[in-house]
Amino acid sequence: MNMGKTLFAQLMEFVPWTSFARIVTRYGGDSRVRSLSCTEQFRAMAFAQLTYRESLRDIETCLLANQTKLYGMGFRSPVKRSTLADANEGRDWRIWEALAALLIQRARKLYCNDSFGIDLDNTVYALDATTIDLCLSLFPWAPFRSTKAAVKLHTLLDLRGNIPAFIHISDGKTHEVNVLDMLPIEAGAFYVMDRGYLDFGRLFTLHQVGAFFVTRAKRGMDARRVYSSPTDRSTGIICDQRIMLNGFYISQDYPEQLRRIRFKDPESGKTLVFLTNNTVLPALTIAALYKSRWQVELFFK
Repeated sequence: MNMGKTLFAQLMEFVPWTSFARIVTRYGGDSRVRSLSCTEQFRAMAFAQLTYRESLRDIETCLLANQTKLYGMGFRSPVKRSTLADANEGRDWRIWEALAALLIQRARKLYCNDSFGIDLDNTVYALDATTIDLCLSLFPWAPFRSTKAAVKLHTLLDLRGNIPAFIHISDGKTHEVNVLDMLPIEAGAFYVMDRGYLDFGRLFTLHQVGAFFVTRAKRGMDARRVYSSPTDRSTGIICDQRIMLNGFYISQDYPEQLRRIRFKDPESGKTLVFLTNNTVLPALTIAALYKSRWQVELFFK
């Protein structure tokens, strides 16, 4: 261990400060700033996160308790809560978005060759959303119910390393399927999602780009069987079919064939129906891909 630096200072050395300086310059983060630069603001908020501070006053008090170490931690002067509050409110949020994207990009490279339990070379993403309840009197800009507010966190999780590749925060009333219009689509990647994202027009857009999707079918889906592949029911695969959608409008949304797999889970006994545009992978692999979607649920917890 390096005894000449605090543990916090050693952790901060992993931040790409040169790239961060370019981001700050791009968005004018330090323009007309006399005290508490963007670098110091980041250090203060990182310190608060790592030490579980609960308020701006708590951050100020804890840093003042280590006043003799502040310079070694990267602070030119003591951090005042009013100055920190002004910086948090007034600085361009795109600075932190760009820094987060840079850190995520670097972290994903470290796990690009890791296995997540399925023998597959393609990148696999799990897409889901969670609702975060808020106090309506404190967050009137995020109405959700008549008595409470909420925001919805839409997350695209790279299953290799369980690192979020895309995050979008919306109000609680935004439907999950709308996020498909915002996703950065990667050709050849798999996007695993639940049936809340079942919109055939948007799924056909994924298909046209060259990406693959795995989702669940809704009850009463109007479709006709075109072809059935032979299956071994002892594995849990009941049927593996090619289908075409019926109905005038829905068939225009997705005019090509889909693959429908009916699978009976041997553990729970439930029968699940999967839809995908991938016709090459074994049916059991498709079922395993959907099961891996639960990693995003664990991420939210």
